[in-house]
Amino acid sequence: MPSATDRSPDQDPGQALGQDPGRTRASAPGQDPASAPGRTRAPAPGQDPAQAPDRHPGQVSGRDPARVGSGRPVRHAPAALVPTARDLRDAVARHGAPGRNAVVMTMGALHEGHATLIRAARARVGADGFVVVTVFVNPLQFGAGEDLDRYPRTLDADLELAFDAGASVVFAPSADEVYPGGEPQVRITAGPMGERLEGASRPGHFDGMLTVVAKLLHLTAPDLALFGQKDAQQLALIRRMVRDLNFPVEVVGVETVREDDGLALSSRNRYLSAGERRTALALSRALFAGRERLAAQEALRARADALPNGRDRAENRAEALSRLGEARAAADAHAVAQAAECGGPGAVRAAARAVLDEAAGAEPPLTLDYLALVDPADFTEVADDHEGDAVLAVAARVGTTRLIDNVPLSFGPPSPETPTLGATK
Repeated sequence: MPSATDRSPDQDPGQALGQDPGRTRASAPGQDPASAPGRTRAPAPGQDPAQAPDRHPGQVSGRDPARVGSGRPVRHAPAALVPTARDLRDAVARHGAPGRNAVVMTMGALHEGHATLIRAARARVGADGFVVVTVFVNPLQFGAGEDLDRYPRTLDADLELAFDAGASVVFAPSADEVYPGGEPQVRITAGPMGERLEGASRPGHFDGMLTVVAKLLHLTAPDLALFGQKDAQQLALIRRMVRDLNFPVEVVGVETVREDDGLALSSRNRYLSAGERRTALALSRALFAGRERLAAQEALRARADALPNGRDRAENRAEALSRLGEARAAADAHAVAQAAECGGPGAVRAAARAVLDEAAGAEPPLTLDYLALVDPADFTEVADDHEGDAVLAVAARVGTTRLIDNVPLSFGPPSPETPTLGATK
């Protein structure tokens, strides 16, 4: 689940980028659209969906998931949301199709990154499947200095985006629905992995995140649950919880969605001024610099390994070329010879840090929280001789806005045990 920030609490709930409030179904000529038979008026942004006008207990508004002749799902009216678990069960029962069910969990303020998750869910379950999008601002994820009341609520626009992207229903419960009787006394504990990186910056955050994810998995009972790779530590912890606690669900990671300039999509981006945004681009530039350094290193390693006598032959060739005055060719051969001895995780970190150090002197400056190259299995730093999957992760502040980003990397042969993207059960 997305979470909170200092300025506008969130982890990556996103923002509805320019969407107008949700459109409604056409009503009969001269009829008040709000009173059209069989429909329920969408609540205003920030309003408890359970108190939306014209709703009857247990009623699910909007259309049933009908199908068109092409076999594609009909776009549902934006008013088709459900506020209770009972309503959600009724919606699933009315759907009545044998297809698979998927869930995309959000805290609202949806943007194109969430739309990508919803489209991926629809693609995975097909036209006959059922896609639930949850919109719930989880109070357990908000720590000291993270103002729950200031969190953006844009439910009308969220409904519009969700149904355009292929959602079957939006489940927008109240806090009382998710936590009857108040905050739960029994919670999921994230363990040591939840105390690193983001967990160190925001103590207790991941406990709250896992607790609500566990509850929503029970309430939505999906076959698939899709989460963004942008929140890589969150995704790793959810996978670990699902595996350790035997949840019968397939967890699917979806690649980070970026804006044209490379900045990872986030609702936080809207708080950046033009100057702050220019500085913030250093996060993605740093990650890409590290990735490019690894690609160059692996290319040299492959060239060295392809030589009949390996790196020894490349070193001998470098010496011979140097004696002949072929300085550029000699340097290239020497780089091939040294491919295994220099570079690796240390060079990747150095390439990324150089970009961030430069941004620290920009105006406005970037203030680094952490730069880490970690094992995706437990988010501990990898050794300089590491081979296999890794995640290069960064968190920093620009002005009052805190941003996170990451890229998955692979050193040497890929590791089949620890996927950084894709699915796991």
